[in-house]
Amino acid sequence: MDYIKVAVDAMGGDNAPYEVIKGSVMALSKNEKVSVVLVGKEEEIYAGLKQYQYDESRISVVNATQVIGFNESPAVAVRKKRDSSIVVAMKLVKQGEADAFVSAGSTGAILVGGLGYIGRIKGVERTPLATVIPTEKGGSLLIDCGANVDARSSHLVQFAKMGSLYMQYFCGVSNPKVGIVNIGTEEEKGNALVKETFPLLKECRDINFCGSIEARDIPKGNFDVIVCEGFVGNVILKLYEGLALTLLKKMKEGMLSTKISMLGALLSKRSLKKVMKTFDVSEYGGAPLLGLKNLAVKTHGSSEAIEICNSIIQCVSFVNNNINDKISECLTKEI
Repeated sequence: MDYIKVAVDAMGGDNAPYEVIKGSVMALSKNEKVSVVLVGKEEEIYAGLKQYQYDESRISVVNATQVIGFNESPAVAVRKKRDSSIVVAMKLVKQGEADAFVSAGSTGAILVGGLGYIGRIKGVERTPLATVIPTEKGGSLLIDCGANVDARSSHLVQFAKMGSLYMQYFCGVSNPKVGIVNIGTEEEKGNALVKETFPLLKECRDINFCGSIEARDIPKGNFDVIVCEGFVGNVILKLYEGLALTLLKKMKEGMLSTKISMLGALLSKRSLKKVMKTFDVSEYGGAPLLGLKNLAVKTHGSSEAIEICNSIIQCVSFVNNNINDKISECLTKEI
């Protein structure tokens, strides 16, 4: 069988390497079409693998002696730490020894390394991070959520096109509805960037542009693709995550405050678990860096095994659905 081979940064993230290893082994059991290359300090990786039973033909280890930390300058670290787990893993992708890359490590280093080692698809001006966020109706794609804190109108138009293709062919959403983040729904509202971008999106025949979306309406799920520059997107994403954690904490406190509320919580436990699962971001995997020649996926720095697992499986669907070919075909029309 021809496997989709994913190079995984075993040393990236707060819970590396053991949660990364656990998630990689989990991915093998959940998807028979994937194989994993764990990249990092081989002694630690082999020690972690000893805890599990797995198909040894589907997991290999590549040694990398260095680790890029979250507090290091991304450009300097990628240039100087050539034997870091991020750089070595990306080299495997560049050389065709892996089909995709996954890391919970430094976002900046992944962005710099992705551009330097994997490279952009011809016609792509900027590579955005795109993450599926939970909503009432399932999930919406937030693009860009942190790769480009500043952007031009032409970048946002490309983000909309790439996001639309991703939702259509990866998530199976027919004719996805695209919206631009704004401070109102009226066409004349917004800052200079939004006002410049809005008519361009409106005229774009490649997407189903449905206008502006206010931040408070994002959780309703009426738009499938939510377009903005990385600064705004990252603020939305982190507020989303922080509010969800705070609400969950307060709900638990309320349920445990009295004997009656504890009884009510016990009776509704199954229903509550089902609802909370729909708002669990780990279910959606990581954020792909769209527009690169090969797939790179960034997961949360605090990712545990389930998110690593889902991010690896995400790579299989991405490659099998030829998302990059579709992006290339769409954007080369503009050249």
